[in-house]
Amino acid sequence: MTSEPARATSPPGVGAVSPVTAARAVADRLIAAIAVGDYSPGERLPAERELAAMLEVSRVTVRAALADLREAGYVEARRGRSGGSFVRTDWGTRTAGAVQSLLGEEWGRLEELFDLRRLIESLVARTAAERHSPADDAAIQAALRRYEQAQDGVAARAADVEFHRSIAEAAHNPSLAALSRQLLAQVSLGISHEPFTPELRDRALPHHRALAAAVTGGDPDTAAHIARDHFRITEDAIRTAVDRAEEG
Repeated sequence: MTSEPARATSPPGVGAVSPVTAARAVADRLIAAIAVGDYSPGERLPAERELAAMLEVSRVTVRAALADLREAGYVEARRGRSGGSFVRTDWGTRTAGAVQSLLGEEWGRLEELFDLRRLIESLVARTAAERHSPADDAAIQAALRRYEQAQDGVAARAADVEFHRSIAEAAHNPSLAALSRQLLAQVSLGISHEPFTPELRDRALPHHRALAAAVTGGDPDTAAHIARDHFRITEDAIRTAVDRAEEG
């Protein structure tokens, strides 16, 4: 396994990771992301190029990390046009250690980030409800429909990203939208989407519908309240993984 300096072995706010190699650091981040629900058993991980860009490391590092995950039994490689690296399990022998190191040991800092994120997302939703245009409303409703109709976790995550991005864009403040994306990366190990499981979706869908109605209906107070509550779903997914790691 090739060693190289890790350019971004952990996102700002999550804490430094000091494994033997950059590839091991990336592998541990993916193990923790799987435990949280960012990727589910049976799901294909993003391609090497996408992972490298998302985690800000080289493709060589990603390739070595995936090999590490295969050897440890977390993913399996499938060939062909629809091939790639597919998640085999959401919890393995290294999971508790990875979750503890990357999330549990920085829990106080994460709690601060959770609080900041709720405040910022509440402001995003409030501002969107005040400034939205008919074009913004159409984009929000289209993203909501895609989320409602998603047939699997991949489609649901993509629609979720699009939905929240459309609300941020409706606020018509690029700096505020950029801060929203930055906070997501800080609380999610650099992964650019929220955790997803069928249970989390059951919680999120009513929030999405109510938030879309509040923003497009021009109700800033309601939009802010819903958004503040909605982003606790991701916090709860992370807490569940950390609690399980501590128990095990």
